[in-house]
Amino acid sequence: MPTSDSKENTREIVVPGDLLAISSKRAGPGTYSQGGKIFASQLGIKSVRPDSVSVVPLAGRYLPVTGDLVVGKIVDTGASNWLVDINSPYPSPLHVNEVPWRVEFGETRKFMQVGDIVLLKIVAVNELKRISVSMRDHGLRKLTGGMVIEVSPSKVPRVIGKNGSMIQMLKNETACRIYVGQNGRIWIDGELDNIVRAVQAIKMIEDEAHNLGLTEKVKEFLEKSSNKGA
Repeated sequence: MPTSDSKENTREIVVPGDLLAISSKRAGPGTYSQGGKIFASQLGIKSVRPDSVSVVPLAGRYLPVTGDLVVGKIVDTGASNWLVDINSPYPSPLHVNEVPWRVEFGETRKFMQVGDIVLLKIVAVNELKRISVSMRDHGLRKLTGGMVIEVSPSKVPRVIGKNGSMIQMLKNETACRIYVGQNGRIWIDGELDNIVRAVQAIKMIEDEAHNLGLTEKVKEFLEKSSNKGA
């Protein structure tokens, strides 16, 4: 049975200056308000929520926002901090006070080395784009094993899905452990065949993020690739 959102093939793509709404809705990211009307300020996909209208960009680099969960890669070590690549234009030092271990001065390499993958949280971004990150929160950790793939950060909400529905389906159907960073990095661990299926499904989501009915298509792919639909 077709779902209500499968009446159209694609979501509405808008360009800067396109009129999005004439209403009391709030102008969300990627829009501006003028004369009681809301217009697009960037190229992207129109997104309408009960209280707001926004535009999700089709592509773009990751710009850190306080509170974001990100998958980072250690690229340097110092006496009292690590430098973490979070797929952003800006460097992100991780101080020893922001990790779950007691680290003496000069002993950072005993805990994490260049190339290690970590799950972090953005705790602050100031007006000079200086970023503070932390591993001192529930679930944040060094990630061992598995593999990391990258998607456009603008496609992350589609990978996660409404209320986490898409990512939960991926986990259920592949039995993989999956962490999705807001910075477009996704860590996956599990049986090799299932990792391959998960990667293929995520690439499908990235390529077809603007299409409606995508959840059903991904579910069908996962079921067929596991021989459930044979």
